[in-house]
Amino acid sequence: MLSYQHGFHAGNFADLHKHSVLVALLESLNRKAKPWSYLETHSGRALYDLSDAQAQKTGEYRDGIARLWQPPLPEALKPYLAQIARVNAGAALTHYPGSPTIAAGMAREQDVLRLMELHPAEVDALRQVFRDDARVAVHHRDGYEGVGALLPPNPRRGLVLIDPAYEVKDEYAQVVRFLKKAHRRWPTGIYAVWYPLLAANRWQTLVQELKDAALGPLLRSELRVAAEDCGGMYGSGMLVLNPPWQLDRQLDEMLPALAQALGLTAQAVTLEWLAEPQ
Repeated sequence: MLSYQHGFHAGNFADLHKHSVLVALLESLNRKAKPWSYLETHSGRALYDLSDAQAQKTGEYRDGIARLWQPPLPEALKPYLAQIARVNAGAALTHYPGSPTIAAGMAREQDVLRLMELHPAEVDALRQVFRDDARVAVHHRDGYEGVGALLPPNPRRGLVLIDPAYEVKDEYAQVVRFLKKAHRRWPTGIYAVWYPLLAANRWQTLVQELKDAALGPLLRSELRVAAEDCGGMYGSGMLVLNPPWQLDRQLDEMLPALAQALGLTAQAVTLEWLAEPQ
């Protein structure tokens, strides 16, 4: 489906959760000089103007990045906040970077990005953002098909971000099917899957099926911001397959700091191994 546009939700609590985990993953890849590949199934437009009609209509960023943008800045989140600062002039918060912009901001000269986006307007904006960046290739194609066709990537080290809108019920099952197939083609890759916590709780089947698939070490983190019966998305989840060494320790510092900055208690955060490293 092509109705979803992330501009309505850019910079909300789910973005903060997802992108702080993404920054931690990219930091881990950057600890070695060897180049890496970044692939994304649902890239969006990569850069969001928080003053435009979409962001202003929902105002979700006000309870997200706008709250985190207030001093004192949490020490554990400074690498993530540095990526927000890259797209803003001075202290003013006017733009929010999507995951492709964050990945490009942390990529080195030797690293490559392969971005999939199916929505015509979004892919045009995505191409405009990266028109002068030779490291980045933008593909107007289905994300699952496109990323799957590029596996294993070159360079072989790297990360796939799977971040669909979950507009249709089958999306959860589609993510599981894709990840099983992708892992067969590239078993050493890092795979990060975002999912929404909604009242229907279809995410529980997604988590259980990936746990049962036993593809490798699997780390789960969740951030809950409301009660399950709030009538909307009450939390954000991330699964990381083949997480880099000590990612759990890094997230154990970052996520409570994020929760505190959002006015939540430590109980808002879940971090657990569904399958521990051998």
